[in-house]
Amino acid sequence: MRRGRKSLPKEVFVSHAHQDRAFVAKLTGLLQRHGIKYWYSPKHIVGAQQWHDEIGKALARCDWFLLVLSPNAVKSKWVAHEYFYALNEDRYVQRIVPVFYKPCHWKKLSWTLKRFQWVDFAKNRPEAYRELLKIWGL
Repeated sequence: MRRGRKSLPKEVFVSHAHQDRAFVAKLTGLLQRHGIKYWYSPKHIVGAQQWHDEIGKALARCDWFLLVLSPNAVKSKWVAHEYFYALNEDRYVQRIVPVFYKPCHWKKLSWTLKRFQWVDFAKNRPEAYRELLKIWGL
């Protein structure tokens, strides 16, 4: 499903497996360079905070959801929890973007992923970065 031009997000929630942090750091760097506010757990959760509460607050606040897909993400129970939360929230309708980082059996996470416009970073990263920014008209 192709989306039309969208306005810039208020804040993007980036769901990922912790093993994919190096890629996600590059991805969030791109967002930052283009003035897109994002929430990414390693950057936004500090020492003594209850991390599960902070994730919940961010999910309740953000208006876009990027799902970084990889073999690690498909196995992550927290990625699944975050995705299912977003799937059931009206404000995320047509604002969930699966980011295909590494080949994986994504259907193990959810069969519902096939209905979204994906951005495929597994083949051509420069083109994928452009495709991601096009979602917001950049």
